[in-house]
Amino acid sequence: MAAKPRQKQAEMAAATIDMIGEDLLHNILSKLPAVECAAAACVSRSWNLIITRLLSLPNLSSSLSRNHNLQGAVNEVVEKVLARPIRPQFVIASIGPSFDLQEAHRLITCRFGSRIPVITSISQGIFGKDANINEFEEVQWDTFEDDEAHEDLGIENQGVLLTVGFLSGLTVDLIPLSKTQGNQVLMIDDLVLSIREHSSSHSGSASPMGILLFSDEDTDIKPVLEKLDYAFSTETVIVGDGGSQFLYRGDTAINRSNNKASSSAAVALLFSTDRGKPPGVGETQFHVMLSTGISPIGPAYKAVSVRERPKDYSTWLTAKREAVRESLDGQTILDQIYDELGGHINCPALYVGVTKRRKCSIGQEKPSWINMHEFHEVLRGDEEYLYVHGVGIRSGDSFQFYQAKSDLARVSCNHVSNSFRHLKQDLNYQSDDHTNGNGLDMHNKKSVFGGIMFACCGRGKLFFGEPNVDGSPFLENFPGVTFSGTYCAGEIARGDLSSYGQGSQEHSSVRCCLHVFSTVYLVMSYTPALPQH
Repeated sequence: MAAKPRQKQAEMAAATIDMIGEDLLHNILSKLPAVECAAAACVSRSWNLIITRLLSLPNLSSSLSRNHNLQGAVNEVVEKVLARPIRPQFVIASIGPSFDLQEAHRLITCRFGSRIPVITSISQGIFGKDANINEFEEVQWDTFEDDEAHEDLGIENQGVLLTVGFLSGLTVDLIPLSKTQGNQVLMIDDLVLSIREHSSSHSGSASPMGILLFSDEDTDIKPVLEKLDYAFSTETVIVGDGGSQFLYRGDTAINRSNNKASSSAAVALLFSTDRGKPPGVGETQFHVMLSTGISPIGPAYKAVSVRERPKDYSTWLTAKREAVRESLDGQTILDQIYDELGGHINCPALYVGVTKRRKCSIGQEKPSWINMHEFHEVLRGDEEYLYVHGVGIRSGDSFQFYQAKSDLARVSCNHVSNSFRHLKQDLNYQSDDHTNGNGLDMHNKKSVFGGIMFACCGRGKLFFGEPNVDGSPFLENFPGVTFSGTYCAGEIARGDLSSYGQGSQEHSSVRCCLHVFSTVYLVMSYTPALPQH
C-alpha cells in the first residue's frame, strides 16, 4: 500500500517542477549526465517529450586523457563524453602505441550498447580537450620498436581520445573492406556496392552524404580511394585516416563476399540521409577544409623505365624532362632538384606527385577514364634509378617534385581560418550565450556543432615550432564547440589539385584524395527544421 503514496508524491514533485516553465526545465535536463537523463525520461510524459526533443538535436562529444593506466584513461574519457545527454550513433577511439589495442577496444565497447558502431585505432597522436584540466592538448607520440626505448628517452606514449556522436537526420552504418587471406586481394567493388545498397535503403540515393574511412597501415588505400571517388556523387564527403592499426565492432557491419577466410583492410563509417526521420528534425551537413603543407619544385618529368618492387612496396624508375629526349638516372634528377633548393638537401620531406590517367569501373559497368594525382615519398637516388615509396606508377606518367614547408603550411592554416570565418557568417553562427553548450543555436539558426581533424604526423609542434597550430583555425572561429583530432600517416580528403595552388581548369579535373603533410578538417553544421503550423 505504501507504493501508491510514494508514486503519487513523485508525480506531484514532477508536476511542481513542471511549473517552472519548459525552457528552464529544458536547460536543467540538458545538464544531466546521459544515464540520468535517460532515467528522467521515465518520470513523466512532459519530461519524456522534452528529453526526446533534447536527444533529437545533433551532438558531438569528445574527451582526451593522458592517464598512464589504460583502465583509468578509458574511465575518464567515457565519463566525460557521457556527462551530458547524448544518444550515441557511433564511437571513435584513438589510443597511444604503448596501450594494448585489443584490451582498449574491449574496455570501450563494453561501455556502449552492442548495436553502436565502435572503431578503435592506434594513432600517431591525438588532439582534444583534456578530461581533467578542460583545456585543449596536442599530444604526438614517437614510435620505437619497443617500450624500453620510450622509457630510456622519457617519452610517454600513453593516452586515449574518445569521440561520440549523434547526427540528426542521418543514419550510420559500419562497412568493412575485406581482403582474401590467400592472395591479399582487396574486395573494393564489394565495398562500393555495399555502400550503394545501404545508402539507397536509407535515403533513396546510391551516394551517401559522407564516408569516414580508416585504413590498415599495411593496406594500399590509393586504389580504394580511386574507386570511391569515381563511384559516388561529388557531394559525398570522404575523409579519414589512411594508415593505422584498428579494430571495429558494428551491428550493421556487412561482408558481401561471404568469405569466412577474409579479414578487413579498412572500415568505413557511412552517413546517409534518413528519409524516414521524424517530423521536426532538421538537416546535418558536412563541410571539408584542407590545409596543405607541400609545394611543387623544379620542372615536370615523365617516367621512362619503371620497375615495381612489391616485396618492399617501392618503385624504381628513370625519367626525362618533358620536351627532352634524354633519360635521366636517379642521382641526376635529385641533383637538379637540390639545385632548385639552393643546395639544401636536408629538407623535411621530399615527394613526387604523379599524375595518372587510368580506366576505372565498378563490377560489370562500362569503364571510364579518370585523372588522379598521387604522392610518393622519395627514398633515394643513384646512378641507375630514382627510388620512391609505393607502387602504381607506369611509364609515361608525368610527375613533379614537392617539398614540405612549414611556412607554407602556416599560410594554408590561415586560409582555412578565413574559410571558417566565412562559413560562420554564412551560417549566422551565434556565441555561446545563445547555444546549448555545444555551439548549437537555440534560436532556429544554422550552427556548427562539432569538428574532427586528421593531421599528418609530420606536422605539429616540431614542424611549426609551437603547439596547436593545426587546431587553431577551428578553435579561434568556433570557441566552445566540440573539436578533436588525430595525427596519422596519410590524410584522406576527397578533392582535386586546386588545393595545392594549381587552380587551372586542367588541374581542377585531376583528382587527389590521399594527402601528405596536410591537415583535414571535417566540420558539422545543423539547420533546424522550419516550424510546423
